[in-house]
Amino acid sequence: MAKADIHPEYREVVFWDLSSDFKFLTRSTAQTRETVEFEGNTYPVVKVEVSSESHPFYTGKNVLMDTAGRVDKFLKRYGKK
Repeated sequence: MAKADIHPEYREVVFWDLSSDFKFLTRSTAQTRETVEFEGNTYPVVKVEVSSESHPFYTGKNVLMDTAGRVDKFLKRYGKK
């Protein structure tokens, strides 16, 4: 016997990347009370801080760390005395 009303609603939702102001429409079960106008329609919106539009891995804007400086700092602090 199948249980009724146990699955969340699967509907169109806009995900909004706040750091880059990028919005995209997809389907999700994410629960939200806020809505947004997108392409002439009103959809529920889920606000996120990082998406493929703003993540350094996807944008190619990776920050290079100064590893040589970190090694020198470590050796200076904990190296042989």
